[in-house]
Amino acid sequence: MALPQVKLDQGIHVMHLFYSIDRQLWESLSKEVSAETMLKLQSLCDANSNPSHPCIRTYSNVGGKADLVFFILGEELGTVAQLHRDIEACFPGGVLVPVYNYLSVTELSEYMPTEEDTKRRIKGEFRLEPDTPEFEAKMEELSKMRADYERYRLYPEMPDWEVMCFYPMIKRREGADNWYSLDFESRKKLMSGHARVGRTYGERIKQLITGSTGLDDWEWGVTLMAHKTDAIKEIVYEMRFDEVSARYGGFGEFYINMRLSPADLWDHLRL
Repeated sequence: MALPQVKLDQGIHVMHLFYSIDRQLWESLSKEVSAETMLKLQSLCDANSNPSHPCIRTYSNVGGKADLVFFILGEELGTVAQLHRDIEACFPGGVLVPVYNYLSVTELSEYMPTEEDTKRRIKGEFRLEPDTPEFEAKMEELSKMRADYERYRLYPEMPDWEVMCFYPMIKRREGADNWYSLDFESRKKLMSGHARVGRTYGERIKQLITGSTGLDDWEWGVTLMAHKTDAIKEIVYEMRFDEVSARYGGFGEFYINMRLSPADLWDHLRL
């Protein structure tokens, strides 16, 4: 059966899958079945190991909320749906027990700086006058940076680092703390300060903010890649003091996951 071809106008689909293993059922299976399952999963991951998409990465959850975690990127909705089912088909029936899943899409923030914002920044921050070679050179430099960042947001090539943190979030709509009752300029000003905090962690954290309004139970999914857990703890803690989070942010459960190949997953989980 051919799945419908469903693409976004721009960007790709993202899915996070969390499973536990039915240990009683698993222990009843032979070692040959275990080895065959691992090889099937490894083959599927090898066939979808692109820097951006389609891509499957395997993780082990730390803390017991799940056993196996899959991070999936795909341009078409049908691709993500098929990869989801292909992962499950690697395992004997009943072994994988769904714990949590999250569907979202890559997107550009509506608060991205415009060309006029860039011009004002060059005049104010860099003290350069329009219609000068220096102004035009800085404009070209910053415009390229903005274009590179837009491509990263829409077609991310996430680093394959040791730790992946995922959590969903919303903007509050409670009484005086209703994000959506604020005018655009107020929201943009608040978000620019929020973004400045995030940029200070650029060497330690690579983050992907994906949109899920109308697609899942929350409004955004946040994926943080890091080498060390203290970087994740510090960025989340510092951002809690930012007004965007302190007054308007709402957060779901946090999942901390270690990047492991299928073979290493088998060793770690004693499968």
